[in-house]
Amino acid sequence: MSVGVFKFLISVFFANAIRILRFIPNNDPIMGMMLPFSKQEKVYVSVLFPIVTMVSFDLFTSGLGIWTLITAATYGCLGLSFYLLYKKMKKVDMKRYLGSGVLGVLIFDLVTGVIAAPFMFGMSFPQAFIGQIPFTLLHLTTVTGYILIITPLLDKHILKNKNLDDTKILTLLFKRSFA
Repeated sequence: MSVGVFKFLISVFFANAIRILRFIPNNDPIMGMMLPFSKQEKVYVSVLFPIVTMVSFDLFTSGLGIWTLITAATYGCLGLSFYLLYKKMKKVDMKRYLGSGVLGVLIFDLVTGVIAAPFMFGMSFPQAFIGQIPFTLLHLTTVTGYILIITPLLDKHILKNKNLDDTKILTLLFKRSFA
């Protein structure tokens, strides 16, 4: 199955719109949104979704830099890992998504917060580790919320929605423009 360009771009748009709203601390739906892509899509889409989302967000908000590279690469590797894991399973349910989200957050925060941050921000590894604990607890909470709410919506109402297929959207657009 291939999700198509429209579904991919609308998903990137919604992920970044949610991040821009910042209505909760650590407002990051990328993990919860990349899991359905890893379950349903080809490997390159599973990797590209979090990378494109991260890069496009930084491009429009803070600018691109080494932090973008580190976070996008980490998310991309997680997308690949979940793709490989899910392809071996007959069924991926909410319990699996939640477990994946927890594991993904722990890996992401270890790489970006404990390993990369000392090199980038001149702190010691113990400082980074201690400082990362409350952030990771909050990150686990928000990712769990996003997995419970957004993951099933994305899965059912966007990725599996045949009315949002590229051919249907293009047909609709061209019909209206030539009518």
